[in-house]
Amino acid sequence: MTDPLPNDPEFESLTRPQLLVAMGVTAILLLVVAKLWLQFGAVSILGVKWTNSALPLGLAQGLGITAASSLVYRLWPAYRKSADMYLALVLKPLLWPDLIWLALLPGLSEELLFRGVMLPALGLDIPALVVSSLCFGILHLSGLEQWPYVIWATVVGLVLGYSALATGNLLVPIVAHIVTNLVSSCLWKLDSRNNGGGSQRSFKT
Repeated sequence: MTDPLPNDPEFESLTRPQLLVAMGVTAILLLVVAKLWLQFGAVSILGVKWTNSALPLGLAQGLGITAASSLVYRLWPAYRKSADMYLALVLKPLLWPDLIWLALLPGLSEELLFRGVMLPALGLDIPALVVSSLCFGILHLSGLEQWPYVIWATVVGLVLGYSALATGNLLVPIVAHIVTNLVSSCLWKLDSRNNGGGSQRSFKT
């Protein structure tokens, strides 16, 4: 059992077209910021390398993040409530094919900005990892009541950022991010259909 979703008239106010447009606009804005940073900040972007290990590493990391999120969801009631609110707002109006875009757009645009550009710009070290992860977490703040979701997003940012630092390959966190979003979104949709809009056991970034 989970906490009921709030009876708030604004909670489900976004329609499917509005959400799709918002996804596209957000992705474009993040890409523009990344491009401007590269243009005027004299920053070298972290490269995307098509190696034999990148895809398996990204896949394993994405599935690991999803599994860890499921555990946190069960053990931390505040996060469970926050995740239910956020993901119901984002996922409920979307159709199954939309989940592909929900996985790809943030997975590409957010990784390009936070791990591809911000991480090298800040120094490719532990302080840079922490700052970029905090910024990534704050991106997921949709209201003060969403602070548990922001904390978990920051932790996920640390994991994704560390994989970028450890491998020197932006493809690893990109794949992990896409896998996390796609798997968690599909699980939520299945769980919502089976339980009439009930619980969420995963995390989308």
